[in-house]
Amino acid sequence: MAIIDLMAALMGVAMGFLAFLVIGGISGALAWVFYPGIRSAKPKLKKLLLACFIGFLVASMCSYAGQFAGIFQSGQMLEWLTAIVASSMAGCLYAACFK
Repeated sequence: MAIIDLMAALMGVAMGFLAFLVIGGISGALAWVFYPGIRSAKPKLKKLLLACFIGFLVASMCSYAGQFAGIFQSGQMLEWLTAIVASSMAGCLYAACFK
């Protein structure tokens, strides 16, 4: 019985990791693509991937910080909303500084 509980807990962590990877990556990439600025003929793939990675880090840190502070619990809609907004803002900030 304890093995099943451990598996369920680990699956929740893994699914949260993948969800924030997708949410943060997409919002960071969209912020990089749609942020106004100088457009080059060939966009740099390294900068786009860095924007995705920054979005992922901010989304996961925002989620875990909100859970630690007691603002929301894992899986609540407020958690997803703050992760999306925070990763989009971080992607825009990165694009504003380095685009």
